[in-house]
Amino acid sequence: MELFPALRLSWLNGWLFVAALSLTDAITFRLFPKAVVERLFDRSGWSRKQVVFTFVGKLVALLSLILLALTPLKLDHPVLVIGACISALGLAGLVLALISFKNTPGDQPVTSGLYRISRHPQIVMSFMVLAGACLAVGSWTALAIQIASHFFTHLGIIGEEDVCTKRYGDAYRAYLKRVPRYFIFF
Repeated sequence: MELFPALRLSWLNGWLFVAALSLTDAITFRLFPKAVVERLFDRSGWSRKQVVFTFVGKLVALLSLILLALTPLKLDHPVLVIGACISALGLAGLVLALISFKNTPGDQPVTSGLYRISRHPQIVMSFMVLAGACLAVGSWTALAIQIASHFFTHLGIIGEEDVCTKRYGDAYRAYLKRVPRYFIFF
């Protein structure tokens, strides 16, 4: 791992992980009914502050994605294998979480599959994919930027939970008490 790895355009850069995540999302969203995809991206009920925090998180994430795209994979280092395994687990978990979301009626909170052990498995799994990519390129800087991005995302998640509490009432309040936000953290 390096603080500032050398940047260069190459076919064997961290962009491969970003492309895998983007392709997974694109295929999944293409296969889902339009109403489910709209529900995935519904931000109605969010405060302006929550929308801004989420937007800032996405801008910071974009910086991380650009850095990943320009950083060569550590082909001769074990961090490549470790990062690739973490990313693969994240991709598989993301697909499972999205399928649980799709299979839950819109008038009910999603509580099946990975949602039984995390209230936000899509966020956690996306983070795993990108954190694994940061490891695979051996960049502490990309990892730090990714963590910063998820700090802002966390602030948006709080807004999402407020909206879900209003939308689903007591069922969601019980879910909040029963299931941690990010697997092991309440």
